[in-house]
Amino acid sequence: MSEAILYLVATPIGNLGDLSPRAREVLSSVDFIAAEDTRVTQKLLTACALPRKPLISYYEHNRRARGEEVLAKLLAGESCALVTDAGTPAVSDPGEDLVALCTANGVPVVPIPGCCAAVCGLAASGLPTGRWCFEGFLSVNKKARREHLESLKEETRTMIFYEAPHKLCATLRDLAAAFGGGRRIALSRDLTKLHEQILRMTLDEAVAYFDETPPRGEFVLVVEGASQQQEQLSFEQALELVRALVDKGEPLSKAAKDVAHQTGFKKGELYSRFLGQ
Repeated sequence: MSEAILYLVATPIGNLGDLSPRAREVLSSVDFIAAEDTRVTQKLLTACALPRKPLISYYEHNRRARGEEVLAKLLAGESCALVTDAGTPAVSDPGEDLVALCTANGVPVVPIPGCCAAVCGLAASGLPTGRWCFEGFLSVNKKARREHLESLKEETRTMIFYEAPHKLCATLRDLAAAFGGGRRIALSRDLTKLHEQILRMTLDEAVAYFDETPPRGEFVLVVEGASQQQEQLSFEQALELVRALVDKGEPLSKAAKDVAHQTGFKKGELYSRFLGQ
C-alpha cells in the first residue's frame, strides 16, 4: 500500500484464530507498523506467517515524539498499521492521540475491526447491554479513584472496567463501598485464552471469592448500573427503609447492611445516622 492511510488493526486478545482475514491483508500490505511492543507484534507476525515489516514502537511514554514521526511518514505517502499488544488500538490506549493527530492533519484513518475485551466481556456478562459506559482502568491515586467512583454512584448504564490481578481485590472493595455489596458484577478473566473464566456474582461475593482465591490473569469487570429507584432515592428515604426493617424486628446492623446493598449508601453511615436520630 502506497496510499497515506492510518489503519487501526485489532489483534487477538488470546486466540490467534481471531485475527481476521482483512487484518492479515492489511498487516501484509502496509509500509510499516506502529506497535505498542515491537517484540510482541513480531511474534504475532511470525506465528501467523505474515511478512516482516518495519516496526516502530509507539506507546504511552514516547507517544508525542513517535506520533510526529509516524505522521511525517504518513504525510510522505506511506501507509501504517497501528496495533496494540492485544485488542483494538486507540481504545483506552495512547493510539487515541495518534488518531487525533492524523485527523487534524487530513490523514485518513481506517478501522479494521476485531477483538475488544470490553465488548466481549459485556456480551457474556448476563447484565443489560442496551446502554453501557466504558470506564477503563481506575486511577491508582486513592483520591482520584474515590472521586471517579463517586461520580458513578447514580450511573444507570452497565459499567465496564479493566483491572490487573494484583489490584483486583482492592478494586472490588472500592466498588462495593461505592455501589453497595449487593450490586451484580461479571468478571471475565483471560478472555479467549486457555484458562478463560467468567464469574457472575455480587460485589460482596466477589470480594469474598478473591480473598480465598488469589486472582490471576487480566480482568474485565462488568458492573450492573444503579436502578431507577437507586438513582432517585435520597439518604433520608434510605433511613426510612432502615427504620421499617427495624420496626419489623430486624437487627439494626442487618437492616443497615440490607439497605446499603439496595441503595448504594454506606452501611456505616446509615447505622450511625439511625442511632443519632
